[in-house]
Amino acid sequence: MANVAAFVVPVNLADSVRADPVPGRRDWLRLLPEIVGAQAERWSLRVGEPYQPGGRCAWVAPVRDVAGQDLVLKVAWRHDEAAHEADALRAWAGQGAVRLHDSEVFGSTSVLLLERCRPGTTLAQALPEPEQDEVVAGLLRRLWVAPTAGFSFRPLQVMCDAWAAEFEEQLAVSASRLDPGLARAGIELLRTLPATAERQVLLCTDLHAGNVLAARGEPWLVIDPKPYLGDPTYDALQHLLNCEERLVADPAGLARRLADLLGLDPDRLICWLFARCVQESIDQPVLGEVAAHLAPG
Repeated sequence: MANVAAFVVPVNLADSVRADPVPGRRDWLRLLPEIVGAQAERWSLRVGEPYQPGGRCAWVAPVRDVAGQDLVLKVAWRHDEAAHEADALRAWAGQGAVRLHDSEVFGSTSVLLLERCRPGTTLAQALPEPEQDEVVAGLLRRLWVAPTAGFSFRPLQVMCDAWAAEFEEQLAVSASRLDPGLARAGIELLRTLPATAERQVLLCTDLHAGNVLAARGEPWLVIDPKPYLGDPTYDALQHLLNCEERLVADPAGLARRLADLLGLDPDRLICWLFARCVQESIDQPVLGEVAAHLAPG
């Protein structure tokens, strides 16, 4: 018999929906208790309280099936960046990432039934950043060997082109003080780097210490991927961007450290980091300063 506790909406999800002008999200949130209840019934799950403060696009809670297995139910508003999350988890098959037990997509909703990580402590909480670097590098090396045949992952070029166009639109109406020449150079690299990669691998694209959990079967497992197919060098970026103090203090040195751990070309990673810092600089002005330090000579 499925059981759903008194329904609670996590703080971050509620705030995100309130602030989002996208049509349909508020209706989706209103229907979320029914959606969760239907999925609990379908898989005969006993559902606990959702994780707090939670994510901005999904309702995620611990569940237990009829066999007594502890799992996680993720019910998400379908959005572009997270498309093919289930396919990526199938390709990784529990090797470096949480194992997918089942999934379903309907209307504006995607549902994942996932392995539960215990104790579930995030890498960000557990280790200082220099040690996080080593864990992230080890996980990325494992994720990049996943098979991609038979899947329809989007090329990284699609995401980079979309971000470049969005940046140019925002820059035209913003009060950003970013040097125009720096902006042009960064966005040109964002558009051209994907096509010059020597190899194409399955990318996580959003791997950082908050998306890595401590587990029993393996020391660490990745959650919440945003999969694309493309240049492995790109995949180091989100961790670098999340290490703000070290990034501001010595961006090139930090990039070279990750490149060494990953066996990547450090100059190429610095170019990618420059491009992403430019792209993020309107919302995060400090990254404009980092971009100025990294700008190609």
